[in-house]
Amino acid sequence: MRIQTKLLPLALALILVCTGCRGAGSLKLEDPYEEYFSRQEGVRTYALSGMAEDLAVIAPEDQTDPDYDSHDYADLLVNDTSNEVLATYRCFEKVYPASTTKIMTALLVLEHGNFDDTITLDHNIVMSDDEAVVSTLSMGDTVTVDEVFHTMLIKSANDCAVILAEYIAGSEKKFARMMNDKARELGATHTHFVNSNGLHDDDHYTTAYDMYLIFKAAASYDKFVNTISMKSYQMTYQNAQGQTVSEYMQSTNHYLQNEYSPPEGVVMFGGKTGTTSLAGSCLILMTENQKKERFFSIVLGAKEKEDLYRSMNELLEKTVN
Repeated sequence: MRIQTKLLPLALALILVCTGCRGAGSLKLEDPYEEYFSRQEGVRTYALSGMAEDLAVIAPEDQTDPDYDSHDYADLLVNDTSNEVLATYRCFEKVYPASTTKIMTALLVLEHGNFDDTITLDHNIVMSDDEAVVSTLSMGDTVTVDEVFHTMLIKSANDCAVILAEYIAGSEKKFARMMNDKARELGATHTHFVNSNGLHDDDHYTTAYDMYLIFKAAASYDKFVNTISMKSYQMTYQNAQGQTVSEYMQSTNHYLQNEYSPPEGVVMFGGKTGTTSLAGSCLILMTENQKKERFFSIVLGAKEKEDLYRSMNELLEKTVN
């Protein structure tokens, strides 16, 4: 794809730098988080000397709260104001993230992209899953990074994640390396990405705790929070014939569509959904209570959409008590 840019992405240099971070500090899936951090020397991470003071820390033996029962693959609720863990269920166990993967994609675009850049698609993005959600973009269209970013997060368009991956790194394979390097930097040491959108791959996995770390990092950007808080959006771009085309979309977050209501006293900012047959129904949210305390709540692997929002409301009820 052709990119018109005011700030050329430094993807190649970043990949080389990040690749140099491997070696003695390479991740093994079974590594405890604290042991991984203790091996890091000279690497800029979220917490070089152990889990940082501004993170909620959970001991391995405490990953499941005996007072909290769940039918999901994994759940987690963190008071981000106090860094207190309010509920946790199998938060260190391997799960498939589905489209919550796009949180990491968004984070790397926020760090390395220029939202005013325009991208001209020089090929069609072909999805491995015929039922994958995609945008109306096709070869020859010209669109800004900002428009693609919004469409990826609000509609959860899988092709838009690939477009952004190619924009940042030149290819999705190189972008996946950046995703994994960033995961290690954040302390998400039990995560491995192979694509930018979360379409299923057996080697594409994470944990509820790792997704908390990634979501917290993305939520430090107002651009991210503002985007995931939008109920709807209209993407505008130029097609190959130079005509202006618009695509209207609604958020996949059913709280924002008023199809489900959070408990009274919960202020809904927004979040990211994800669904595949193997990952189940997933949702990560940022909310506040009336005391202006901020919370991150995670439900991964609910059986159905109704189960997902029921489980999420059970977590959110704990934020207003």
